[in-house]
Amino acid sequence: MPRLEQFVVVFSQNYLPLCRVNIKRAIVLLITNKAEPLLGSTEGGWRVHSPSLIVDVPKYIRLKIAAIERTWKVPPVNRREVMRRDHHSCQYCGSNKRLTLDHVIPRSRGGSHTWDNVVAACERCNSRKGDRTPVEVGMQLRTKPKPPIHPAVAFGFSETWRESATEFWIDVQANLE
Repeated sequence: MPRLEQFVVVFSQNYLPLCRVNIKRAIVLLITNKAEPLLGSTEGGWRVHSPSLIVDVPKYIRLKIAAIERTWKVPPVNRREVMRRDHHSCQYCGSNKRLTLDHVIPRSRGGSHTWDNVVAACERCNSRKGDRTPVEVGMQLRTKPKPPIHPAVAFGFSETWRESATEFWIDVQANLE
């Protein structure tokens, strides 16, 4: 992968993973003194040359600027958020046409309007399921419905980031010993 298309993991002042930025953005943060390399992260980075400057860019940087860390709440159960969580596809057949919301356990049978009970479903599957449970109709959910997770945590679930973060914390622990 070309050097300028690489990514750098950004941590907050409290060492919480915030995001990944491209190497160009990382250079700007480092040069403007808004970020610093994380201790022990200088190895395995990249050396970037310009006509007048050479910058060593580490794989992990920590923001120096104070930012109020916003609290995150689980969003309300609504059409937009359910469609986002389910990637705009029917949770029974995978279609992305004519989507509706479906209560896995129908409300008439005591099902609630919560993240654990609402899924995206195409009109055809929703109509076929009707006022019954998926088991009664012989339908199976593609994924188990659950509330969305904090964006920083979701960011951590990407395979590339998980490898980078794990590698970083192993290096930090090795340096402490």
